Amino acid sequence: MTIEEYILQHIDAEPEYLYRLYRATNIHLLHGRMASGHLQGRLLKMLVQMIRPKHILEVGTFSGYSALCMAEGLESDGHLYTFEINDEQEDFTRQWIEQSPVADKISFMIGDAITEAPQLDIMFDMAFIDGDKRTYRETYEAVLPIIRQGGFIIADNTLWDGHVIDSAYDRDQQTTGIREFNDHVASDNRVEKVILPLRDGLTLIRKI
Repeated sequence: MTIEEYILQHIDAEPEYLYRLYRATNIHLLHGRMASGHLQGRLLKMLVQMIRPKHILEVGTFSGYSALCMAEGLESDGHLYTFEINDEQEDFTRQWIEQSPVADKISFMIGDAITEAPQLDIMFDMAFIDGDKRTYRETYEAVLPIIRQGGFIIADNTLWDGHVIDSAYDRDQQTTGIREFNDHVASDNRVEKVILPLRDGLTLIRKI
């Protein structure tokens, strides 16, 4: 038994709908492991329950797994706005969101969150950044002004499978983007931040 298997046996079970979505993601989509999965999904739900946001912004919907997990944790008047820049993703993802038990709490949009999210004219309590790693810093700077004081940004994949400390990936644009983001956030005195070595790295950022 691996430590991950042990962990999964000792946390809340993965809801059946999400289990089916995760399987379908890995069967039908390239890079299926990009979906948050059981452990991270349960953490996202719990973070939402702790923060109790009214409005959540997600950058990078992919198959919708993380959106559904966060929407699970929302209170009755909460809402999540999720952006996916890849329009080829829409047919798969929209059906899974719209047929889910939390469909009424999610607005799924195809477009670039960097330019379109600020146009919603909403101050968000929480954001989950999981889009193009090459533009993580740009995404962060677009999102921070529309996060309320005391609100949170959660950034996924910030350890990037260990590539952030591996010189073999110095020319990889996605690794470079993550490194630049991590360095930028580390020196940003507008926020408090901590990196959790969960899965592929998860950075929790609180706007001061």
